[in-house]
Amino acid sequence: MGFFADFKAKRADKAATRLFDAQVAVWQDDVASLEKLITVFTAASKGEDSVPNTLMQKPGEIALWSANGVFHETGRTATRFVGGSSGVSIPIAAGIRFRVGAMQGTAVPGQAFQMDKDEGVVMLTTERLVFAGPLQTQQWDFDKLIMASTSPDESDFFLNVSNRKTTSGVRFSVSVGREFNRFLGSAAAVNESGYEGVLAELNRLLDTAKENEPKLVLPSSLKAIES
Repeated sequence: MGFFADFKAKRADKAATRLFDAQVAVWQDDVASLEKLITVFTAASKGEDSVPNTLMQKPGEIALWSANGVFHETGRTATRFVGGSSGVSIPIAAGIRFRVGAMQGTAVPGQAFQMDKDEGVVMLTTERLVFAGPLQTQQWDFDKLIMASTSPDESDFFLNVSNRKTTSGVRFSVSVGREFNRFLGSAAAVNESGYEGVLAELNRLLDTAKENEPKLVLPSSLKAIES
């Protein structure tokens, strides 16, 4: 093998190794997440909490997961008037006048956006999601949950419930958000259909993940076989 061919082969092997390392990291994270889910929901099926909590729990309610997060809720910018104003200026004392005016034009409502309200503890149970902070307390009951969505990086969550008109939610770091996403989905499924089916599916996913462990295949080894 010539110098340039050898250089290209080594560069290809390094690129393949970097890709493999990235795939292994993702695979290890997936396996660890599934193992944690199985451990937590197995304990919950036996009536055991997996995180310490100070909640006034409902009968049969089990604490599953907890982390720090930011609570946000739909807010609006201030209403503004498009147009001018008119009025009269009334003298109060020497050099001081009080203007009595009226707004003219059209009132434009403020734009809706998600507003950060507080930072505190987010706790997930088999019945609900709870946020508790110094300024705000909020809960989302699974039996009133209409829709849950997340940002592409799984860090920000938006929750719509039937007993509130505004959208609210919680935000985490990316790594915490990815784990929360899996726990939220599993908890909602347990709330709807029970432990047995959810645990069976989690174990099936874990078996599949272990069977699909990434394997390092270097381009140079493939060329050696071909030759």
